[in-house]
Amino acid sequence: MRHRITLIAVCALSLTGCFAAPAAEQPGGRIKLAMLQPPRSGLTPFSDDAFKLSRWSTAETLVTLDADGNARPGLATGWRRVDDHAWEFTVRGGVTFHDGTALTAASVANTLTRATAASPKPRILDGVELTATARGDAVLVTTGTPDPLVPQRLSSPQLAILAESAYRPDGKVDPVGTGTGPFELVAVDGTTTATLDRYDGYWGPKAAADGIDVSFVPDGTARAAAIRAGEAHIAEAVPVSQAALLDPATVTEVPMPRTNTLYLNTRSGPFQDRGLRAAAREAIDAGEIVRGVYEGRADVAQGLLGPALPWAAAGRTPLTGRAPATDPGGAAITLATFSDRAELPEVASVLQQQLEDAGFTVTQVVREYAHIEQDALAGKFDAFILSRATVLDSGDPVAYVQSDFTCAGSFNLARLCDGDVDAAVRAAAATEAGDQRRAAILAAEAAVLRTDAAIPMLHERVIQGDATSVVDSAKDPRERTLITSATRLR
Repeated sequence: MRHRITLIAVCALSLTGCFAAPAAEQPGGRIKLAMLQPPRSGLTPFSDDAFKLSRWSTAETLVTLDADGNARPGLATGWRRVDDHAWEFTVRGGVTFHDGTALTAASVANTLTRATAASPKPRILDGVELTATARGDAVLVTTGTPDPLVPQRLSSPQLAILAESAYRPDGKVDPVGTGTGPFELVAVDGTTTATLDRYDGYWGPKAAADGIDVSFVPDGTARAAAIRAGEAHIAEAVPVSQAALLDPATVTEVPMPRTNTLYLNTRSGPFQDRGLRAAAREAIDAGEIVRGVYEGRADVAQGLLGPALPWAAAGRTPLTGRAPATDPGGAAITLATFSDRAELPEVASVLQQQLEDAGFTVTQVVREYAHIEQDALAGKFDAFILSRATVLDSGDPVAYVQSDFTCAGSFNLARLCDGDVDAAVRAAAATEAGDQRRAAILAAEAAVLRTDAAIPMLHERVIQGDATSVVDSAKDPRERTLITSATRLR
């Protein structure tokens, strides 16, 4: 581990040690990509690492989503609802995995079955009882309770379909050479690099680029500098402080369904007290954070769901029923966040001052995400600042609210277990897509906000850096796609 940490630090300080020196570029070419976070779970698709596989176009799902969140064909050419509990998906023919085996209904059922047995489960399956059975060229997907969003659920990168050879006897999943996308993952060097080559057997349009050379560079300044120096063609999540230093032609600002939220530990420590949680909420001046830390490149939060979901603001009603604030009286709290997103340590410093001004005594903890997530989930901090995508998985916020705020949620940093919240989330999950579902989602949001277990502060606009030689990289609000078959160098 020490070697890995040292190497990442070297990447941050000496970019030429992480990227190949600039060279004459060939049309198509190999795309050099600087990514924000290194793999946390060995690139298993059952974790958030799945979104790396998706952004590299190496692993694919049965279903995709269009810009409005509607389900569209992927590795499934179509589907139909058999009854309240069952859906049938027709598996696309003529598709091969990168190991040469054929995509079949059996291989799809194998992936989905293994996902349901994974520990921890993929977040998209929180609270879902799901079985998958091969039937000829189709897969029958059955849920324990009626689920109107099964097609959208199966679009989650965490349910990417891999070859049977990916699943090892020890329970680990190896995506190297086992996907179906236009790029084949051929090598991974721990938490430092990954290499992908064009897969000429791809079932769809062949990749225009020859391959992708990925470097994991947690330091945001280093990612931005790599674009300026020509050492990377694409850089994820350029820090706000660096955007002004780049050529405007290389910067794209994308409104994202991402919320910067303060999660308060409701199960242990001072924030078990609702009055102290209310005091923390009243202490926060999000406008100061947006102006001072984000230089105006963010929106002050009115709820958990931001302007990337315009129906949320249109349907939201004034919130009532919150507990009154009580005097903190010097209550000692630990405020934690991670350094991978460059703005978050600055947010922590501003919040520390605001909370201390309100009467709290604050100790701050900042680490790389890979080294703090486990402690955060275990409830070792009183407050945790997280930049969180709210429609990460299904294009629908229910999965996010379910995983983050229900008793059984797998990503419940607030350690919240509230009967009203669970009931509201269950109601939203059971409602058919459309206006009624959106109203139910806002009712669940209100139930969460009423507890003050989570204090949404702002909605981010993620900044992407693209060299002027890059053509057709994706600018995806859901952070699912980045390099596609069409992406290439001039």
